[in-house]
Amino acid sequence: MREYLLTLCVSAAVTYLLTGPVRKFAIAAGAMPEIRARDVHREPTPRLGGIAMFGGLCAGLLVAAHLSNIGDVFRLSSEPRALLSGAGLIWLLGVLDDKWGVDALIKLGVQMIAAGVMVWQGLTILWLPVPGIGTVALTPVQSTLLTVALVVITINAVNFVDGLDGLAAGMVCIASIAFFMYAYRMWYGYGVEAAAPATLFSAILIGMCLGFLPHNIHPARIFMGDSGSMLIGLVLASGAISITGQVDPDAITDFTGSTRQTVHFMVPVYMPLLLPLTMIAIPAADLVLAVVRRTWKGQSPFAADRGHLHHRLLEIGHSHSRAVLIMYFWAALFAFSAVAFSVNSSSLWIVLVIVALSAVGLVVLLLPRVRPRAPHWAEAIVPPRYRRRRRRLAADAAAAEREMLADRPALHGSTAIGDRSRLPDRRRPVDSHH
Repeated sequence: MREYLLTLCVSAAVTYLLTGPVRKFAIAAGAMPEIRARDVHREPTPRLGGIAMFGGLCAGLLVAAHLSNIGDVFRLSSEPRALLSGAGLIWLLGVLDDKWGVDALIKLGVQMIAAGVMVWQGLTILWLPVPGIGTVALTPVQSTLLTVALVVITINAVNFVDGLDGLAAGMVCIASIAFFMYAYRMWYGYGVEAAAPATLFSAILIGMCLGFLPHNIHPARIFMGDSGSMLIGLVLASGAISITGQVDPDAITDFTGSTRQTVHFMVPVYMPLLLPLTMIAIPAADLVLAVVRRTWKGQSPFAADRGHLHHRLLEIGHSHSRAVLIMYFWAALFAFSAVAFSVNSSSLWIVLVIVALSAVGLVVLLLPRVRPRAPHWAEAIVPPRYRRRRRRLAADAAAAEREMLADRPALHGSTAIGDRSRLPDRRRPVDSHH
């Protein structure tokens, strides 16, 4: 655990320290696009934050390769090399997209190529645990198609949810923490050495997100851009592929007692929502809804709009920070519930706690729709939006503004000049040179 924590801290420190210089470089390079209609920020903000995150990934892998215990992963497995190859390709694509823009179909093609590179180097799904049947081996074609599909879906799910300051980095960090807990339990608790790469990938991913978040919290000083969102999506998918397709369920049968119980142990985390998408159920749901919404309107599935879940939270009435925290809450609820079910799927207490937390989440989600009136004695302790006096003053101010607009003289269409008697005299002496 100490070596994993050291790797995490190194990755976080390198990412944090690189983000400042990367921000200056992005501004100098002009990677600061104009504000679009679907954006929620008001000032142009530099992108290319994925450069710092890629530096954190490389630093984490470099340090881990020289540690006594984790270093065995690099000697016994080709998965770290496969991850670095695919990550480098997808990161380069993201940098080009952040600076000049890349067509959606080209991005999809490069994502598939990056996934294919990882499959070629051995990072692939070899078998699946299926309830009631056991372990099902996959053919090379099935393995390749499933791995590529899983990588592409995860990358785009994280990319789609990257719409608010700190949202994507925070949600992936939460999912990675839950994933680390599960993978470390399999590696340390059950002695499954094949789970070590997934544990390492999730630790490095936690560090990348934690190092970038201080610069990305609202109001963000820099965005991760596609170079960052696609990168962390690929790392998350790589860890899930490693522990799903490389860990033989028979390796933990001695601990669980039977193959059926082993499959029952592994299934709750991976099968409910397409393998690792359980950990990022909210981005996956946003991805599916976006594709359905856009195709229903006759648009391209990659066409940008303001219909994402975080946009809807803002439309309901939540502030920017509260919308991000609500998404964090639901991401944590899904991720840690999956981990809890993998530990003890028959516990009634786990179900009751999940139901109670879901009810709390729904109440907070719908809170802007409810505006109860607080009694006079409680107005000093409740938020301003529930105070009658504050609401009455706001209503009076709005009415006064409407009256002022009604009394203002109409503008002439040809000159757009009205009565200037109410404006202060700002005339200056005429310059003789003009």
